[in-house]
Amino acid sequence: MYDQQHNYDIPGQLLSTTMSEETSDSESQDIQEHNETVRALSAGLLQIYEPKLREVKENLKELINKQNDLQIAMTSEKNAFSSRQIQEVNEMAQVFTKTKVRQGKMPLIVITGLPRSGKTSRAKELEKYFTELGKGPVHIVSEADCIARSGCGVKESFTDTGKEKQIRASLKSEAMKLLTKSTLVIMDGTNYIKGYRYEIFCMSKNARTTQCTVHCAMTVEQRNARREEIVQNSSSGELDAETFDALCQRYEEPQDTSRWDRPLFTVYGGEEMELPRINSALYEQAPLPPNLATQNMPLSATNFLFELDKSTQTIIDQIAAARKIGLDGPVEIPQAGMRAEVPSNMSVAQLNRHRRQFLNYVKMHTNVSSDISKIPAIFAKALEIQELKVNQCATKLQQLHYEESLVANSKRTPRKS
Repeated sequence: MYDQQHNYDIPGQLLSTTMSEETSDSESQDIQEHNETVRALSAGLLQIYEPKLREVKENLKELINKQNDLQIAMTSEKNAFSSRQIQEVNEMAQVFTKTKVRQGKMPLIVITGLPRSGKTSRAKELEKYFTELGKGPVHIVSEADCIARSGCGVKESFTDTGKEKQIRASLKSEAMKLLTKSTLVIMDGTNYIKGYRYEIFCMSKNARTTQCTVHCAMTVEQRNARREEIVQNSSSGELDAETFDALCQRYEEPQDTSRWDRPLFTVYGGEEMELPRINSALYEQAPLPPNLATQNMPLSATNFLFELDKSTQTIIDQIAAARKIGLDGPVEIPQAGMRAEVPSNMSVAQLNRHRRQFLNYVKMHTNVSSDISKIPAIFAKALEIQELKVNQCATKLQQLHYEESLVANSKRTPRKS
């Protein structure tokens, strides 16, 4: 019975096998037809759009060539100036600078040296030279005249500390009064203290003038000869040998390495002064710019600090109000006439901290601005700079953290399987 049933099912199995083969043949035929259709469609589309793509490619290539030609032309135009033209421009700038320097000059010559070293003779020689050059009027501020006006003798002016300070102050004050745009001042005195010469140097910087130092030096033989003359011709109230020896010990000679003594011209008795070099140092060099220590602080209004605090707090309130309503971009500051580029992640506490730093800085540096109308723009810029510093620090920290992680990963040993 089993054999009969088994023989009966064999035709059914053959039928199902035949049907599955027909189905697979039809599917493969459909796939083949689909692939041929896709290839034909792709070929048709490529045939349609290939000329246009080729045209776009040619246009793009042409634009790139034009851009390169334009860049080359701009570079050539930038370098069009020849070396001769650049030299002519530099010469014109130098002439303009020298003319401008000469127009604003108020030169000062500081003569220093021991008594009887020929300081007054050198001062008169300088006066004659610059007067003949048309640099006048030339004023000589003489220490001897200040001593005569004080009513004390030469000996007392160097031995009495109080009288000596008074004479130095009178000499400096008279030189300051004579410094104008059209005069040349010569300080004829011992000027043997380098601190006093530094005060004169600061005075010149404050007046925006050029200055040079003429040192009337003496050799040992010349000094001994002057001492013998003092001993033979000494009288009451005049300079004696003891005071002369004390001045020789106290005298602080000028040094070319000290900026308050530069440019320094040293001349001994019997030598000729380098007058053309002195003229060049005074009239062909730019004066030293005044610094904070030699400038007068600008006057500010009596309510400056109140207005400063008020205007900065107003800007902080405007930025905070803009952040509350969802404005994340730059904040318009009407009183500053600009937009403050303050990031949205800067909190009110950070803004107030930057504000306190700005207030402290302005209080310590009163030369920032004496005009209260400029404070809002300066404060808005300060906020941008502070945030830039913070972002730079954060970027640096992120870079360091990334480098440390790379080092840690490279040192990590692989696990054993």
